[in-house]
Amino acid sequence: MALPFEALIGFRYLRAKRRNGFISFISLVSVVGIALGVAALIIVLSVMNGFQKEIRSRILGVASHVEISTYEGKLSDWPAVARLAAKEPHVIATAPFVNAQGLMSAGGNVRGTLVRGIDPVSEDRVVDVGKHMVSGTLASLKPGEFGILLGVELARQLNVVTGDKVTVITPEGNVTPAGMLPRLKQFTVVGLFKVDMFEYDSSLAMIHLRDAQVLFRMGDKVSGVRLKLDDLFAAPLVKAELRNKLSANAFTSDWTDMNANYFRAVQIEKRMMTIILTLIVAVAAFNLVSSLVMVVTDKQADIAILRTLGAAPASIMKIFVIQGAVSGVLGTFCGVAGGVLVALNLDVIVPLIERLIGTKILSSEVYMIDYLPSDVQWGDVSTITVISLLLALLATLYPSWRAARTQPAEALRYE
Repeated sequence: MALPFEALIGFRYLRAKRRNGFISFISLVSVVGIALGVAALIIVLSVMNGFQKEIRSRILGVASHVEISTYEGKLSDWPAVARLAAKEPHVIATAPFVNAQGLMSAGGNVRGTLVRGIDPVSEDRVVDVGKHMVSGTLASLKPGEFGILLGVELARQLNVVTGDKVTVITPEGNVTPAGMLPRLKQFTVVGLFKVDMFEYDSSLAMIHLRDAQVLFRMGDKVSGVRLKLDDLFAAPLVKAELRNKLSANAFTSDWTDMNANYFRAVQIEKRMMTIILTLIVAVAAFNLVSSLVMVVTDKQADIAILRTLGAAPASIMKIFVIQGAVSGVLGTFCGVAGGVLVALNLDVIVPLIERLIGTKILSSEVYMIDYLPSDVQWGDVSTITVISLLLALLATLYPSWRAARTQPAEALRYE
């Protein structure tokens, strides 16, 4: 099928050698600038998506999707609550828990800890901490034996290993004739876990649910019930449904509530980086404007001849819109291809760069993640592509409009 003459001329201007080499250089710079901007935007957003996904998976390795508790921190009829929650469509597992603050000491070292009482069988179905055991297992916790699982960083701070003894000091004391005395209980370290989240590895300790109820004098009560869903993004919906079915004394929270500040900060950072990097594409589009303006100036005589041969102003405008749009499309798709290729192979590229420069870009001693995770989301790639193409198209309008206003007599006066 024959192309319209506007397209033929536009393509010819795009590949033809110009008398002014500087114009060709500016045109090349604008195409390269668009490609680099698009590639940078895809790579950065993929890294941020990967970082968010990795941290979310690590948080949910210890935290549950939804928690049901009470305002006073004690849930009495928790089996009934667990059965009610299990009837919800997205709920696939439930587990009771006891949460309490305490001090832990060993060999003169004292650390503040979050002591969590768990049922090993139920807990293993709700969270993935069992997959992160360095030594021992969740099943090592036996009721009445007062065993304890520690995060590896907490164990390092206390200078203990599996088999050592630690003393747990509870906030509630015993009233004696000598006054208030702290309640102490000695536990045996039966395992260590590492979830690669410093907050949990350095402060979380887990004991059996029955031992926790005895230690914190809770009787048959628990702090709450934790739920695992088949879709973590359904947590707000499940929370809202349970809120209408539970008693007024009970309240529900999901993983987005428990880590709201972190995920909100990541989302804001992602939006700001998108805006900043989109400006790179906008700057390249401005370069496209300048290159097209110079092309229009360089082609004044050609435009005048086309006008005298009967070409309408709209046809002249289409010629330069096509020329600029092709440059924008070329730069955009080169950037998309390069950005996606790099983002999908960051696990190979980053170690190669580290070997070349002889240093670690992300040290595990400083950052919670010692590599650059990448998660290419095609929705983001599509959005970036559309934005880049629109900016490139908008950049062609003013130079094309100027070309359409060229007066043949004025343009040919000095030819």
